[in-house]
Amino acid sequence: MDDQPSVDAVIEQIAPRLRRAREKKGLSLADLSRATGISTSTLSRLESAQRKPSLELLLPITAALGVPFDEIVAAPRILDPRVPQEPTRRDGRVLIPLSRQQGEPRAYKMTIPGHDEQPHLRTHAGHEWLYVLRGRLRVTLGDHDFLMGPGEAAEFDCQIPHWFGAAGRGSVELLSLFGKQGERIHLRTRPASRTSRDPL
Repeated sequence: MDDQPSVDAVIEQIAPRLRRAREKKGLSLADLSRATGISTSTLSRLESAQRKPSLELLLPITAALGVPFDEIVAAPRILDPRVPQEPTRRDGRVLIPLSRQQGEPRAYKMTIPGHDEQPHLRTHAGHEWLYVLRGRLRVTLGDHDFLMGPGEAAEFDCQIPHWFGAAGRGSVELLSLFGKQGERIHLRTRPASRTSRDPL
């Protein structure tokens, strides 16, 4: 992956950076015009990306704003987008984080070993989305108790008493997306003939 942004990408960032720097200083276009000798129309066109920036324009503007030149024209830093995968274990379940941010929602890849554990329903704030990758998942949601296979997805309000785990002695692997707030995400389940499964 090329970690160097294109020249066009760098130039596109100059206009919004100029506007943010001016507004942060509490200056109007007229104020900046008086400080630089550059017309307000030219400054407005620069901030709206209708005029290409040049050194002759940017040098007096950055000086008047008191910001480093490279703060306005520096190439954006490209961060490694890969998420460090550091598995954790909770009650025998292996969770691998798939999202870097500390806020919501959080994404995980989860492996649940097979066992004879009885469902222990719980409730808490939030919304959860599940997508089965491998194996069979048993989900208990309120009065519903059903099985899910690979390619199937479910979403539910965590205020409803719920539990999910491996069905039988085989392990199950799934994706989990959890958010206390946030919009619902709908994953399409594959069409398949079902036995006696209750819908959500």
